[in-house]
Amino acid sequence: MNPDRVSPARRAFLAGCAALGAGTLLPGCASQQAGSAARRIDVHHHVAPPTYTTALKSIMRSHAPWSLQQSLEDMDRSGIATAVTSLINPGAWFGDPALARKIARDANEFGARLMRDHPGRFGAFATIPYPDTEGSLKEIEYALDTLKVDGFVLMTNYGGKYLGDTAFWPVLEELNRRKVVIYTHPLTAQCCGGLLPGTGVPDSAIEFAVDTTRTMASLMFSGAAARFPDIRWIFSHSGGVTPFLLSRFERVVVETKDIDRKLPNGLMYELQKFYYDTAQGNHAGALAALMKIVPVSQVLYGTDFPFRDGAEVNGGLAAYGFSAAELRAINRDNALRLMPRLPA
Repeated sequence: MNPDRVSPARRAFLAGCAALGAGTLLPGCASQQAGSAARRIDVHHHVAPPTYTTALKSIMRSHAPWSLQQSLEDMDRSGIATAVTSLINPGAWFGDPALARKIARDANEFGARLMRDHPGRFGAFATIPYPDTEGSLKEIEYALDTLKVDGFVLMTNYGGKYLGDTAFWPVLEELNRRKVVIYTHPLTAQCCGGLLPGTGVPDSAIEFAVDTTRTMASLMFSGAAARFPDIRWIFSHSGGVTPFLLSRFERVVVETKDIDRKLPNGLMYELQKFYYDTAQGNHAGALAALMKIVPVSQVLYGTDFPFRDGAEVNGGLAAYGFSAAELRAINRDNALRLMPRLPA
């Protein structure tokens, strides 16, 4: 084939196949990568236990369709060795502590059962009823000591309160003592649902990314991020809109009188300590903005299954121009460093 006649899209595709040659398979590269092993670790992969479906029906709520077969099929197509699962939106909290405790326990048992029944294919982020301090502390103990989960999933807000709110500090204290990994997933803020009627644009298209940034700001500017330094935080969608608002946050730092108490190590220290997944943030604009503020070591492979698939992420990462070593880090090595109990 004459290289001068290869289209830019085809050239990017072939470059991606070559870059992923070290044990990682990009869908569509089979002819170039015959025999390559699936090695990616997906840290943003949702599941929906049957008991969760039933619980939501009882309160007139629902969730997106999901099945175990669909998960495994997309993992196999996308070169994903292991998916670290988390409860699908809208999560466990609906203002009823008893219901939230039941949803959390059922979801966590389901995640642990996936790990047992499919060795090596799944890890698990456990759910807790975050605003319920007593229930959360009990579930943290059970999930870590009995179920042996890999970390926890928190939604970005609970009834309008964000993760750094002082009401949640007793739970954060225990999570910090345990040195856990916390993966976060956005919701629509109470203030901001249905703002574009008649457009066909869902809340999730805008508000989810913004809510991730709101909760990051809550953690940093409340002082929680610095107060609980042993929690390893993962934020969805390449950090939401945080990279684009950096100069505004820098202004907040300048204008806040007690900032040295809340951010004793500075804004960039906390931002570069956080981890960021690539789900729906794997296009060139999002990646370019994120890579301006954090090193590759803080970026994790994530798909947002079943809302998106692995092919989208693989194509976006390949097209961006990461080196082979950088792709290995994002696809797998960074997650293993963060959660070494995952299958090596």
